[in-house]
Amino acid sequence: MTSAPTPVLRTERLEFLPYRPEHEDAFVALLRDEEVCRWMGQERVPEPQIRELFRAILTDVYPQRRFDVWGLWHEGVHVGHAEVKPTGNVDGHELVTALAPGHWGRGLGGEAVRGLLLHAADNLGLTEAYGMVGADNTASLAMCRRLGFRHVRDVVADDGSVTKLLVIPTREPGKPAAAENAGTATPAQDPV
Repeated sequence: MTSAPTPVLRTERLEFLPYRPEHEDAFVALLRDEEVCRWMGQERVPEPQIRELFRAILTDVYPQRRFDVWGLWHEGVHVGHAEVKPTGNVDGHELVTALAPGHWGRGLGGEAVRGLLLHAADNLGLTEAYGMVGADNTASLAMCRRLGFRHVRDVVADDGSVTKLLVIPTREPGKPAAAENAGTATPAQDPV
């Protein structure tokens, strides 16, 4: 459970906005997309279940401060989803991002992860964070390597699919917060 409300964050090009009721259709559209589901390693689920999940974010996750979750916006357009939450795979927190396919290949995924890392360090006090990436998701694995993630172990599901468990320090070793590069997350004054 986080101690503070989920903050609004901003990077060079992205706004991380805690979800509001009017974001429901954008959330549903993202999580109903076949390609997004494939790369997130999940089955497509019926729309009513996704709507129920969205409502749970508003009525349970935020009020109970279970973890931080946002919609990602670029120039006023919903482009994805992001989370920092405790993971069941190890004792730690996992970074989760998902971008709509129309926004892939523009560096927004890496920017989102860098924003989450800064939030994890500055606002949550974490020294490292984890990622779970499907073994066949070569684009995301390449991005994680560029960002400095290292492989911890493979997690094999009952169906035989493999997910790579990765870890990264929330800050570059030896760099204080002020030395972080531009394009990192800064909290805004509109917490949920």
